[in-house]
Amino acid sequence: MILIKNGNLIDPGRGMNQVADLVIDEGKITQLGKGIPIVIVSAAKQPLVIDATGWAVCPGFIDLHCHLREPGFEEKETIATGTKAAAAGGFVAVCCMANTNPPIDNRAMVEWVKQKAAEEGIVHVFPIGCVTKGRSGKEVCDMAELAEAGVVAFSDDGAPVVSSQVMHRALEYSCALGLPIVDHCEDRRLSNGGVVNEGWVSTKLGLRGIPASAEEMIVARDLALAKLANARIHIAHVSTCGSVELIRRAKEEGILVTAEVTPHHLTLTEERIMGKDWGKGNNVIASGAKQSQYDTNAKVNPPLRTEDDITCLIEGLKNGVLDAIATDHAPHTLADKDCGLEMAAFGISGFETAFGALMGLVHKGEIGLVTLISKLTCEPARIVGKGGELGMLKVGSPANITIFDPDREWVVDSSKFASKGKNTPFDGCKFKGKVMATIVDGEVVYMDDFLGSHYAQISSPLTGED
Repeated sequence: MILIKNGNLIDPGRGMNQVADLVIDEGKITQLGKGIPIVIVSAAKQPLVIDATGWAVCPGFIDLHCHLREPGFEEKETIATGTKAAAAGGFVAVCCMANTNPPIDNRAMVEWVKQKAAEEGIVHVFPIGCVTKGRSGKEVCDMAELAEAGVVAFSDDGAPVVSSQVMHRALEYSCALGLPIVDHCEDRRLSNGGVVNEGWVSTKLGLRGIPASAEEMIVARDLALAKLANARIHIAHVSTCGSVELIRRAKEEGILVTAEVTPHHLTLTEERIMGKDWGKGNNVIASGAKQSQYDTNAKVNPPLRTEDDITCLIEGLKNGVLDAIATDHAPHTLADKDCGLEMAAFGISGFETAFGALMGLVHKGEIGLVTLISKLTCEPARIVGKGGELGMLKVGSPANITIFDPDREWVVDSSKFASKGKNTPFDGCKFKGKVMATIVDGEVVYMDDFLGSHYAQISSPLTGED
């Protein structure tokens, strides 16, 4: 049994925002209310009591978009290390992308991932199946087989479906199955081997840029195809003002579209590729790019954009155009990033920094706390059809819970990441707002060092303190 005392219970989906207690027993939430007494059944079965005074208690975070890398790229991440990192970031469930080796394009692969997650994972893992066989963009997978095996969506993420005909056919099939396609929107004829946003930074540094239109062209195309097929489409990692506007218009037309944005696209601009101290005129030698003046840890696809784009993305979150925040956790080895910018891999290890980065927006007044929590909990649960079991604090529902201190200050140290991937542009950044504990199906799977060091005082019901 776990008793969480005096926490600010926030459940955006149910309109809850109040200081109260919460009891967990046998994996489920059994009581919600104020002044719940500590009950000792026996000396051998004492409850864990967490004093959450000044902290927030909310439904566990759900990540719609991550890369666990297993099978095939275990040097970057495994299901075991990835889910441990997810738990440290407050996530109780993650949706893992299909760009593994072999890719998740058949029943056997779906079942393998689910079995591996059941054996070694510590949070819920929901596989996403491929749109096309081998992610080749040529032949649509047996989507019915994948759905029957348990995927929650389809995606060739990491690559676009180039053929409009193939994408239309895939949308027709996914419509019949009632599952969304998670769409990586990139016209590679326009991105054309670019490494950063096309703008003043790419010009200054003499680097090939990726224009906003590379994303927006495919967003526009696939929204039109989704309308034609009357299918659900989820736009991944939105990064530009133009994409936000296209999605807004599509929603007004009744197209069945949802969309996500990442913490890094909400908080970092294209200048970050020049290193943390670029504005000081230094020749920055970043930890992930010892052979270059650039910080390859800030190389991501789609690229970090402009301040104007960030403003549009934040406004899109607030007005409901963008439904969810997803990490796009993409861990890499040091060798993948410790090279020239053109050769470095795209991607950011995002599980363990997501919440801290996002709380910066809350503390600056750019987004409300309840809105932020909704984009991490009830909204993603709705998108993947898990609203009945995740994303809520309700008596009788599974106890999947995140506890966080909105005011705790901490400094990112990538060397201490649970993830194998240390590739983060936030290394050394000071954040305000930290996950203190993560509970999955009634089990504490992550506890912050501060909470752990005070475990005896906090957990002992014999002190007589509420």
